[in-house]
Amino acid sequence: MQSEDFAKLALSSISYHRTRSFLTALGIAVGIAAVVLLTSIGEGIHRYVLAEFTQFGTNLLAVAPGKTSTLGMSGAVISNVRPLSLSDAEALERLPGVEAVVPLVQGNAAIELGKKSRRTTIFGVSHAVPQVWQMNPSLGRFLPPDEPRYARSFVVLGSKVRDELFGNQSPLGERVRLGSESYRVVGVMESKGQMLGFDLDDAVYIPINKAMAMFDRESLMEIDLLYAADVEGEVLAKQVRSLVMARHGSEDFTITTQDQMLEVLGSVLNILTLAVGALGAISLLVGGVGILTIMTIAVKERTCEIGLLRAVGAGKRQILALFICEAVVLASIGGLAGLILGAGGAWILGMAIPALPIHTPWSYVLLAELVAATIGLLAGVIPAQRAASMDPVEALRAE
Repeated sequence: MQSEDFAKLALSSISYHRTRSFLTALGIAVGIAAVVLLTSIGEGIHRYVLAEFTQFGTNLLAVAPGKTSTLGMSGAVISNVRPLSLSDAEALERLPGVEAVVPLVQGNAAIELGKKSRRTTIFGVSHAVPQVWQMNPSLGRFLPPDEPRYARSFVVLGSKVRDELFGNQSPLGERVRLGSESYRVVGVMESKGQMLGFDLDDAVYIPINKAMAMFDRESLMEIDLLYAADVEGEVLAKQVRSLVMARHGSEDFTITTQDQMLEVLGSVLNILTLAVGALGAISLLVGGVGILTIMTIAVKERTCEIGLLRAVGAGKRQILALFICEAVVLASIGGLAGLILGAGGAWILGMAIPALPIHTPWSYVLLAELVAATIGLLAGVIPAQRAASMDPVEALRAE
């Protein structure tokens, strides 16, 4: 049997049984579409979350009070954890390679303007927020570089707070009340939107000493360090650990680098993407079972045809290749259709729901297409082997 005749015979068998071929390919198409659509959503969320975390820069290191791991006796019995202080922040800022430091205290309080009142997030910070967090004022300026312990009562508004309290009027120079103290507005931050459900625009920024007094805190919640691009994060972390241990007498704090956070976050999100892809792979498995069933039925229906082919000289390998080829072609056609459906569905979903991050990972798409062809190959092997092993005389008698 020549290659041209071989191909025509395989394709003619598929086209002759249109309904059966369509249903077989449909099972694979649904599986591929599910894989493409689900991995597009998973990869989109992956990229979105990483972008949200890296929008504040990557050369960051955070120091928080308390140790995340506990050894020995319960901390409820004996506690020697010292608070993180402004002096600690000042000492860390003097380390080589550290460009700026932001001590942080966070809370929630009402901000009042005349008869208007709105509860919002209060960030107690230093003047270095624009440099460290890469957030800049769109109007006015940020907090001035006052001595942290004696900073003046200035406040910078988030864009949403400004809109709610002042509307289209300029808030610069106006006075608002936070807690029991009056603050003068010196700036409005640019809109940053939401990060993982937290509205960055619904917040205000005041000097760190004012926030510590407002929330009656002795310790900072965190110290964020911005270090130079040519400095290794792990090397700086060791220097920070040595310095703070020397000041505190023990390691009663936790250091987290941006690289560590991104590494952990990336591994979690990779598992998420693989998990949603595995859900789609179940549909592919179902499609493979469908091909196996259809090809088994086809062998029984075409027993006489197989006997005739063997009688005119077709070898076992050619019969084997014929049925395997049909299965692979069906799976490939279904895979191509599923690719179009999945990518098209992801695009439509992204247009219909702009807030849902969608990104089609073409490496997964190619892998899914190869898996579809492999499933067709594997699902066609058993029926093809059965067809190839038939005795020509017995096959001709089957009719």
